[in-house]
Amino acid sequence: MAMTIFLMENTRILKPNYQRFQYIVTHASQLPSEFLKPSPERHLVIGFDCEGVDLCRHGTLCIMQLAFPNAIYLVDVIQGGVMLMKACKPALESSYITKVIHDCKRDSEALYFQFGIKLHNVVDTQIAYSLIEEEEGRTRSPDDYISFVGLLTDPHYCGVPYLEKPEVHVLLRQDPGYWTYRPLSKQMVRAATDDVCFLLYIYHKVMEKLNERSLWHLVVRGALYSRCFCINDNEYVDWPLIPPVPDNLIVERNALEEEILSMLNVPHGKMGRVIGRRGASIYLVSQGILQC
Repeated sequence: MAMTIFLMENTRILKPNYQRFQYIVTHASQLPSEFLKPSPERHLVIGFDCEGVDLCRHGTLCIMQLAFPNAIYLVDVIQGGVMLMKACKPALESSYITKVIHDCKRDSEALYFQFGIKLHNVVDTQIAYSLIEEEEGRTRSPDDYISFVGLLTDPHYCGVPYLEKPEVHVLLRQDPGYWTYRPLSKQMVRAATDDVCFLLYIYHKVMEKLNERSLWHLVVRGALYSRCFCINDNEYVDWPLIPPVPDNLIVERNALEEEILSMLNVPHGKMGRVIGRRGASIYLVSQGILQC
């Protein structure tokens, strides 16, 4: 089975500048048709992020950023509401559109519980960074993740300082409702744009570094991170299957299953739902992963 990660062939990704077009989207008609209607004939890779108030199932999703090679779209969820998000749902769940994001867990949780969207086919740059570190013989503790600011400033990936991010964090601490205000201020537009404008460049850099084994782990961990906070009573039956092991990879069955289960960051008191009745969920995970 082919992995659902697509290289941006015939496209030279340069470090972006701030002259790239920016659009504030309040209606689906303002979004590219190739995004709204995913097609196997046209695989897309986009930068992706979300902003909001206490971004999780109980918070408020306010802005969704989509970075294309030639433009950035700031999807105004406050103004566009359910209808706009419904129009975006096929793309966010599509295998034909790769969403490049840094730490997808809480964004995915907000999308799922607030709009019923199952975020699929993500390349999480936080995961990619840890896999490259492993490849190069550097180990990090399980809870030692690189921040987006740290990844941006690393000269091996981008080498760009993000000076305004601490200032925005201060504003968010002072006023948690910062992202709810309309119209969007210049600072809000700039901050939302800054969070995605380098993601395609970073994607290009990490994909050059990852070997075949790491690429598959990137897919698996991305799928697990996307759903790890989206726990409900149906035991993930409505989510896509975890990608199986490619034919060209040889792995130890038990070791791989343990690694995959370790990727699940389970909320307190919810382990039973992850395990499932009589271990059903663990069985399904192992079957989905270990069947070729």
